[in-house]
Amino acid sequence: MDFQSADPSVIKSIRQRDLLNSWLRLYARQQALPDIADYQPERLTEELPDLVYYIVERTQQPPRLVIDSNGTRMSSAYGTTGKGRYLDEYVGPVLGPIVLPAYHECIDRALPIYTVSMIDDVSGRAVAYERVLMPFSGGNGVSHIIASLKTISEDGGFEIKNLMRGHQSLPTPKIRVVIDHNLFHRTPGRIPAGDVIEFD
Repeated sequence: MDFQSADPSVIKSIRQRDLLNSWLRLYARQQALPDIADYQPERLTEELPDLVYYIVERTQQPPRLVIDSNGTRMSSAYGTTGKGRYLDEYVGPVLGPIVLPAYHECIDRALPIYTVSMIDDVSGRAVAYERVLMPFSGGNGVSHIIASLKTISEDGGFEIKNLMRGHQSLPTPKIRVVIDHNLFHRTPGRIPAGDVIEFD
């Protein structure tokens, strides 16, 4: 599965972009993957229903991910909670080849990944499934991933229950990118270090 190169502006959701900007600030400051303990974006509590935390087990290839949280909306979309389970077992053999490559790319590249897939709900309404994966490290490769998962329908309302379990069709990938340039975030109104200020 090919992932195109992109910068953070590719992300459609304002809230997902805010979450990534918080990651980018830490990344730019340290010039390395941030520690997950340092990741404290504004309005994090509001976003928790759409966030899933993963622990990366690198003892085998490919690495496996353990679900370390209960994203309530995504639990509904998959039909069951996943906390404590391996992601590959949780999504199963049908969805695995569609879902897992983005996580493996995030681990291999140690960079954020953004994907958009389309899927139909039980009534046949088209739903966009937007996913941002952000990698974290304790100092030796990717140790954690936080996923922000958003579901949006241009038709307005849709049924999220069991959305990802393929009632009508499997998710169809539309966008698959690795965010690998412009990896900085400049806070508005701030003068970056190193800029020269001239006075008359």
